[in-house]
Amino acid sequence: MKNDIILAGVGGQGILSIAAIIGYAAVQSNLYLKQAEVHGMSQRGGDVQSHLRLSSKEISSDLIPFGKADMIISVEPMESLRYLPYLSENGWLITNTEPFVNIPDYPPLQKVMDEIKKCPRHVAFDAGKVAEELGSKKAANVVILGAASPFLDIPFSLLEDAVSFLFGKKGEDLVNMNLDALRAGRELANEQMH
Repeated sequence: MKNDIILAGVGGQGILSIAAIIGYAAVQSNLYLKQAEVHGMSQRGGDVQSHLRLSSKEISSDLIPFGKADMIISVEPMESLRYLPYLSENGWLITNTEPFVNIPDYPPLQKVMDEIKKCPRHVAFDAGKVAEELGSKKAANVVILGAASPFLDIPFSLLEDAVSFLFGKKGEDLVNMNLDALRAGRELANEQMH
């Protein structure tokens, strides 16, 4: 078993939370885990990416070579395109379609979406809208993680356990909203794949 994942987005969008949830679930699955440090400007608004490698065997490097990522999980559509050279030919691109316009020359969203649609295996939707309907737009990252969950070699119940553990100190309402976000994302991915 092996999952090599690129996490991409913009500072403040919850990339570290996605990594923590996957990491916790991976450890509970007795998997080896390596994560490259988050690269980029992690302050709000700067581009951020991280390499996350999971395997049933020991992992030598924390960096994923070009063309070898099994998945790109992105909470920002243009940022997902930045890392396409890493994606393997059978890899999946999971991305939010809601742009975080943080630069003056952000391309037209339609152009970005046209490029995403060229990727033969992709799941793309407005995660912010889904999260808002569940109670908080801040849960968009967990919605995107839910959409990526069918492609992770980790039991979904362990991702749910990780959400409960990591958000547990913040109260039951927040835990339940994030669990709903995780499940909603998974349902949307399953619908888009059929």
